Amino acid sequence: MPDELLIGEAWRAASDGRTIDIHDPATGQVVGRVPDASDADLDDVLAAAAAGFATWRHAAPADRGAVLDRAAALLLDRAEAIAAVLTEEQGKPIAEARAEVRQAAEQFRWFAGEAVRSYGRVLATEPGRRSWVERRPVGPVAAFTAWNFPAALPARKLAPAVAYGCSIVLCPAVEAPRTAMALVAALQDAGAPDGVVNLITGDPPRVSRRLIESPVIAKITLTGSVPVGRELVRLSATHLQPLTLELGGHAPLLVLDDLDDAALGRAADAVVRAKFRNAGQVCISPSRIFVQDAVHDRFVAAVLERVTALRVGPGADPDTDVGPLANARRRAAVAELVDKAVADGATVGCGGGVPGGPGWFYPPTVLTDVPDGAALLTEEPFGPILPILRFADLDDGLARAGDVPYGLAAYVFTSDLARADRVIAGLDVGMIGVNETALAAAASPFGGVHLSGYGREGGTESLEAYTVATAVTTRGTV
Repeated sequence: MPDELLIGEAWRAASDGRTIDIHDPATGQVVGRVPDASDADLDDVLAAAAAGFATWRHAAPADRGAVLDRAAALLLDRAEAIAAVLTEEQGKPIAEARAEVRQAAEQFRWFAGEAVRSYGRVLATEPGRRSWVERRPVGPVAAFTAWNFPAALPARKLAPAVAYGCSIVLCPAVEAPRTAMALVAALQDAGAPDGVVNLITGDPPRVSRRLIESPVIAKITLTGSVPVGRELVRLSATHLQPLTLELGGHAPLLVLDDLDDAALGRAADAVVRAKFRNAGQVCISPSRIFVQDAVHDRFVAAVLERVTALRVGPGADPDTDVGPLANARRRAAVAELVDKAVADGATVGCGGGVPGGPGWFYPPTVLTDVPDGAALLTEEPFGPILPILRFADLDDGLARAGDVPYGLAAYVFTSDLARADRVIAGLDVGMIGVNETALAAAASPFGGVHLSGYGREGGTESLEAYTVATAVTTRGTV
């Protein structure tokens, strides 16, 4: 398992020897160190990415796909070792870590097939004149990823970049970077030429500024926070690089009153599973649950029964359902949101309160009677907090569901197709689930609107993100 920078063909330490500590969220202890890249290292990686692009842009699409296909196989072969590192540095239960590594392999495998499908089109013109549109790789990519999905998020950027002929400088979150290193190593071992795939760890503001202010970088992609997204947009103004921004959300989930008891139970299962996966540190996690009056009390009872049965513990324990939060600042933010909501009048159904002992644990928490003005309903909680709110009719529910500046994902549970269609039409978001909370897949575009960002990764829409359209017109004679 590598723990160094990859610049061109070589894994190496920072040129000045500086390092960053990696902590186990279950204990708070240091479990590894990675390089803190110097400015000289960043200059080197820019040169490597430029050289890699000069070669890779001309590679046959089938050859690009073959690299991704071999890398996918390597990830599956190494899945157990990668998952163990993922859990150690990020904290999620080992079963979730294994599933995430498989999800990364799925991204590689799906885009291996897409590499040969970067179609252009021929335009109808007059005799003696020909016009067509071709897709060309956009150029070297600077990719920045968050710590909550250390395998899936890098894979979502690495796969289309490699498939469509770009080189890439991957900058994983410094809290959990070694998983991304394992993905990059798989691509290198699968035959990616030198400089096509590079990886840098270091102080995020300094790294992003140095990379984006270079004319080498032709494309920026970020999965992160709104403040970071705004800063990258500002930095991109010098060279006007296009951006793909996935900046989080605050997903509403509506439970309608046409559900019978059995359907309510299935909805409760889905909500609890989606909300407390990765300790709630999921950008598309349902974080505001709106339940119609007639079924509210029964739904709350069903949710509490399931949440109180969840087992909290270290991610390495196979019996754990909910692991620790990824870092101390996240736990402090979660605790503050709960404390404020309770002070404003919310009722704690279960959970609440920072436990004693080592690690950054916070119990799965269900809140009811949350007042409309609570910070929890306007700030993305990104933790194991489940607020359940009442609503009267569908107009009321849709109005409250849309009363945030985010627009990443939204959900509805109903047995009435006509009502489902009405909700779909009334939700202004990038992704919608009807009786379903699993939305992320390699074949499906991922992204949002408003403060949730813009652009899409995943699916055929990635072709727009990692290529440019070049229009060519020819005439037979001068």
